Amino acid sequence: MFTPNQSDVRRFFCQVQNKLQQHQALDPMQTIASEWVLAHPEYQDDLLNEEEAIEATYPPELGRENPFLHLSMHLSIEEQYAIDQPKGVRAALDQLTARLGDKHLAHHAAMESLGLMIWESQRSGLPPDGHQYLERLRASASKD
Repeated sequence: MFTPNQSDVRRFFCQVQNKLQQHQALDPMQTIASEWVLAHPEYQDDLLNEEEAIEATYPPELGRENPFLHLSMHLSIEEQYAIDQPKGVRAALDQLTARLGDKHLAHHAAMESLGLMIWESQRSGLPPDGHQYLERLRASASKD
């Protein structure tokens, strides 16, 4: 199993941006990523120079989110949706998208739950709690 490191992830997104600009063919994963790269034009400058991107830091005190983390979370949610894992996530994301009227907004709402699940797992040293994540998504989807 391939486990990309930070440089690999950043290189991947920079290559997607480059291929989009050059109108080059994308592989299937790049095609999925391109939807989110295009949905975030504010990240274009971050994706233009691969070597600078690999070295860039995004400390929280600067008040700027890490574009590579953000785009990676979009891809994670896409993969969860595609394989319906945890079981029921597809329906919860469909509900959330219907409630918000926009897939992109639904992804951003889901990122809150995903980020919290990851943070809790890191803090506790326990595996991520997919059940709790799914419950949070369902709660977000059913809000009035």
